[in-house]
Amino acid sequence: MRGTWIICRKELNSYFASPIAYSVMALFAFIFGFFFYEATTYFMQVSMESQMQGRGFPMNLNEMIVRPVFGNMSVIALFLLPMLAMRIFSEEKRSGTMELLITSPVSDNAIVIGKWLGALILYTSIVLVGALSILFLFLYGKPDWKPVLIGLLGLILQGASLLALGAWLSSMTKNQIVAGVAGFVLFLFLWVVGWGSEFDTTWWGQFRGYLSATSHVETFAKGIIDTKDLIYYLSLTFLGLFLTSRSLESLRWRS
Repeated sequence: MRGTWIICRKELNSYFASPIAYSVMALFAFIFGFFFYEATTYFMQVSMESQMQGRGFPMNLNEMIVRPVFGNMSVIALFLLPMLAMRIFSEEKRSGTMELLITSPVSDNAIVIGKWLGALILYTSIVLVGALSILFLFLYGKPDWKPVLIGLLGLILQGASLLALGAWLSSMTKNQIVAGVAGFVLFLFLWVVGWGSEFDTTWWGQFRGYLSATSHVETFAKGIIDTKDLIYYLSLTFLGLFLTSRSLESLRWRS
């Protein structure tokens, strides 16, 4: 555990010692705020039209603002996560410190989990900074806070699983661009694989829908914690960390 925390702290220091982390935070917060503004504007427009036409149907802040914003941000995360994951091990290989890392007295699992955890903490910080926009709903409205927290949990679980897969891809090359492109292609596949599956009632259509990384966030955005969604993200995280550990083990034997 001590070795894991040492690696994690080293990763966090490397992230926040440069302006990259702050730039990504600012960019993600801007995009999050843009989607929040658009959803809020649409909500206000529909509310005013409803009042002018004398229709008094209930307006749900969570359904009309929080849910679509989290759904959109789960897709935006697919473009952000490869940038965070591509340097996890590729940077070590490029700078020539990979040999020192794998020959250190720290176990492979501690190295993998420590680096993954550092990237996950950075991603969680980015998501939380972006989600500050949601606070305006609590200042001027009365949304249900539980779906907001559960939606954030969904985004973080999605990030945890994809970062684990990204770490595996990063461990196989010293070129960050190659690792980033490979991660983007894989994450894009995990998005588009579920397209049209809601209209396909066969087992293959249901299977494709289950493979989609973003479809599970939609359940969290509704304020629902479903066991199958937890199993999906936890299994994907374990698979990514396991493959990364095996990749590191092969490097250790070759060195």
